[in-house]
Amino acid sequence: MPVSFQFPRGFLWGTATAAHQVEGQNKNNNWSAWEQEPGRIIAGHKAGLACDWWSGRWREDFDRAAESGQNAHRLSVEWSRIQPRPDRWDETALDRYREMLIGLVERNMLPMVTLHHFTNPLWLEEIGGWENEEVVPLFEAFVRRTVEALKEFTTMWVTINEPNVYAAMAYFSDEFPPGKKDMNAAFNVMRNMVRAHAAAYHAIHEIQPEARVCLAHQYRGFIPAKSWSPIDRALAGITSRLFNDAFPMAVTDGKLRYIYKNESIPEAANTQDFLGINYYTQELVAFDLSKSDDLYSRRFFPADKQLSPGEFIANWPEGLFQGIQWGLQFKKPIIITENGVEDHTGEMRPSYLVQHIHQMWRAVNFNYPVKGYFHWSLIDNFEWERGWTQRFGLWELDVETQARSKRPSADLYAAIAKANSLTDAMVAQYAPAVFDTLFPGLQAARTEK
Repeated sequence: MPVSFQFPRGFLWGTATAAHQVEGQNKNNNWSAWEQEPGRIIAGHKAGLACDWWSGRWREDFDRAAESGQNAHRLSVEWSRIQPRPDRWDETALDRYREMLIGLVERNMLPMVTLHHFTNPLWLEEIGGWENEEVVPLFEAFVRRTVEALKEFTTMWVTINEPNVYAAMAYFSDEFPPGKKDMNAAFNVMRNMVRAHAAAYHAIHEIQPEARVCLAHQYRGFIPAKSWSPIDRALAGITSRLFNDAFPMAVTDGKLRYIYKNESIPEAANTQDFLGINYYTQELVAFDLSKSDDLYSRRFFPADKQLSPGEFIANWPEGLFQGIQWGLQFKKPIIITENGVEDHTGEMRPSYLVQHIHQMWRAVNFNYPVKGYFHWSLIDNFEWERGWTQRFGLWELDVETQARSKRPSADLYAAIAKANSLTDAMVAQYAPAVFDTLFPGLQAARTEK
């Protein structure tokens, strides 16, 4: 008798993408400039044509997504295209994005639109980017223009993708532009992002009262390396509060809590309609005196975890369930807005995928309000400072020829989306190594019969 983990009717199954990573030909934002600086991107890679969506190849990729049973897609718009200069709006770019959303609707896929996904117009960088408080009204104006243009085709908006990652990578480390290591600047950026999100939230609801708006927030579990060590426990707690809690708490109660200071931002209180969780992995945290730039903590993966080919992600599916439990405190519906693994061979992804979807099903089975899942990503794309060295796509991309090749995980995800469930047959076919983990004793019971 077949065994399945069934999801509720209307559950969203999609993939997620971001403008700079898939569009190509972006030449007017901070990342295009960053890519020209030697040593910034692994192997000197550049986005280049990316997946060539700006020339129209989104059509064939949307066809692939629709044919594989996906009923939603999350994509972002590029601020520097829509507003190439402070005094100029490009209606042609807005028309292009309108075409994309119409393309999704025509394929019976629900669009979710992200308004900021890591990239800034060059003109904004020139005045200090997110460090400058003027970004708040500037972002609001951009959001108003964009939402007015696209509101006919979607009601789901992500104001800012992973503001915690942006602040950490650009201002705690130097891996994202502008490449500062400045804790005061990091706080200013965080404050301005909270204020900009709040301004955008209120503007979107003014334009479109029925809209559903969120931040897409990366949740990363931080586990004390030695559970008996009060120092490891304290460091894990501090790291989690700063990385995981600061932004979603600020848009819940209007208070931004930082390492050494707090700030009240009352207009940000209750400014998310659902919680977007991006989850990839967890880490152990240990006290290390040599890590003065990182709160004296060393973060690493357990030796017994399966690692992605680049050892960037540990396959730790229980962390997704724990992330959903963490998200319950905000008392909002939850959507997994990103989840995936870098795996150019395609060998690890099926096991990673079914184990994480199983953990999501566990949460649904507890009646936790999880409403959808967006896999990162539909197709291999330009992975920021890691360039083309990491491949997250269900479909493989040949960067030189733009040819697409289907990985086995694409067929697996299609089977899940079309059935709205994860079955023993799917796991047996695509991820047999974890069959007994997900269906303990089932194979032995069948053999006995």
